[in-house]
Amino acid sequence: MPHSYSLNMLLAALLSCFSIFSNQPAQAQTSLIQNAPARRVLSLNGSWNYIIDPYENGFYDYRREAFDKSASGKGGYYDNQKPSNSQEPELIEYDFDHSAVMQIPGDWNSQDAKLLYYEGTVWFKKDFKLKPTAGKRYFLYFGAINYEAHIYLNGKKLGMHKGGFTPVQLEITDKLSASGDNFVVVKADNTRHAEEVPTINTDWWNYGGITRDVYIAETPATFIVDYKVQLAKNDPANLAGYVQLDGAEKAGQTVTLNIAEAGLKQTLKTDADGRATFRLRAKKLKLWSPLSPKLYAVTLTNGAETVQDKIGFRTIQTQGQDILLNGKSIFLRGISIHDENPLIPGRARGEGDLRMLLTWAKELGCNYVRLAHYPHNEIMLKLADEMGLLVWAEVPVYWTIAWENPTTYQNAEQQLSDLISMGKNRASVMVWSIGNETPLGDARLKFMSRLATKARALDDTRLIAAALELHRTPDNVVHVDDPLGEYLDLASFNEYAGWYWGGKPSEITKYTFDIKYNKPVVISELGGSALAGYHGDAETRWSEEYQEALYINQIKMLSTIKGLRGLTPWILVDFRATRRQHPVYQNGFNRKGLISNTGQKKKAFYVLQEYYRQQAAKYDTGK
Repeated sequence: MPHSYSLNMLLAALLSCFSIFSNQPAQAQTSLIQNAPARRVLSLNGSWNYIIDPYENGFYDYRREAFDKSASGKGGYYDNQKPSNSQEPELIEYDFDHSAVMQIPGDWNSQDAKLLYYEGTVWFKKDFKLKPTAGKRYFLYFGAINYEAHIYLNGKKLGMHKGGFTPVQLEITDKLSASGDNFVVVKADNTRHAEEVPTINTDWWNYGGITRDVYIAETPATFIVDYKVQLAKNDPANLAGYVQLDGAEKAGQTVTLNIAEAGLKQTLKTDADGRATFRLRAKKLKLWSPLSPKLYAVTLTNGAETVQDKIGFRTIQTQGQDILLNGKSIFLRGISIHDENPLIPGRARGEGDLRMLLTWAKELGCNYVRLAHYPHNEIMLKLADEMGLLVWAEVPVYWTIAWENPTTYQNAEQQLSDLISMGKNRASVMVWSIGNETPLGDARLKFMSRLATKARALDDTRLIAAALELHRTPDNVVHVDDPLGEYLDLASFNEYAGWYWGGKPSEITKYTFDIKYNKPVVISELGGSALAGYHGDAETRWSEEYQEALYINQIKMLSTIKGLRGLTPWILVDFRATRRQHPVYQNGFNRKGLISNTGQKKKAFYVLQEYYRQQAAKYDTGK
């Protein structure tokens, strides 16, 4: 496929050798630790003190110079300064120890009423005890901080991270106190900016704070930092992958891969870069699928270190307009999901919240979920593995991005790389999505096609997709000819006939689709809003009957598409959205959910459930 890069794109390529972390110490950064929760030694979840700082007094002096860039590096809230016993006490205008506390993981919007709409800086502080052991290394790990985070340990800056949904990992081995008394301070800033990813304009709540688990991981001096154990591309008879060590003694090390249940064991030797690759015959493996989500205990051993994971094995590919899972045609019975607990306001905080969402999806009849519009919690991917749900995983390249800004591209690529790193061993993940509803244009095509190329370079065993643009003509034809489709494996697009266009639900069946690409068609969004408990006839907007009629006629309309192989209607549950301001029907919620924010199933839920029952009977039994 032809590529033509502007000077900005060339600069972006040069920037790609740098990490999204800045202000880092001179020490080299390790890759994100694969399966980091398995290495944890100390959880930092729980109560954290916090200070609201809209003027960023704790970060800048009155000349707007950053304290942590001054000659002393001191002066900011990260010093966690305490009054001394001197006769002339210092002027200290903050006090973490007497500040309010917030539960972490958790967003600030749902925990402090005055922060519901707040966008800006909040400082967080946590004391902890950890006495370092000689010969061990320690990594401070945050599942996610939204959006820009500056992180300090014992008054010293560790680094800065951008991206509200990808892990933040920093080595703290040489920063821990010998006494074991430590404190960590985080400056979290969820301010929106035009050049960031996502950009200023989104359609979900801008939750701020430390929204996923925080812990410290302990490893040996040389340790298994990364690995990939999956089936070779389109080859159910061979495992292929690698193991990567990090540390001074990483070269020439022995690593043992063991899948005892399958009778597979191989000893590997690392090269000069600490990497060992393998290809292993594996004919007796039982393949993972939604009908049989088989997971194997996989053990990697290097010296005294043992890392364990539960991994499923399956192949996914396209053939013409078919999607083949383990060589068999499949129909993706899906639903879109946000990372939000509808019953307890705020971000989903852990396994209980996430399992509830996926249980609802299973009840709907799903074998597939779209985790929109950003990387979701690593726990979600592991639960999908366990529960037998295929996954579309996405980065927040959403609507209008600063397409010609090299730093914006590098940010998007880093978030994509981190997402793939986090999910590459999860059998459930079948699609890497590089974006949603991005407007046509040359700069956008260059930006997005580069992301597609990057995703394939990082993982060629999964499908690459995005929600493409479409347009309609007066003859009631919906055209899907977005040039980005050339770079993708699926013809995926969002359409809202019966809600944003197309007239009443009963009128949308007049539309037909002209899809340029001979690829499987997956409708990545469709739907309309209903306020649970509000009733009328099939032409009364906002009523459950309107939404019900819309789904009935959507199914009729979409069933005429020859290559239709799946859909993920918008959305499983009503969710908070600042843009949705109608005081009666919305009240700060997007009401397109099939389930209300109180857990009530709307009438359209049962329409989709019955359609999925029919599709399951057709595809799951081979009829």
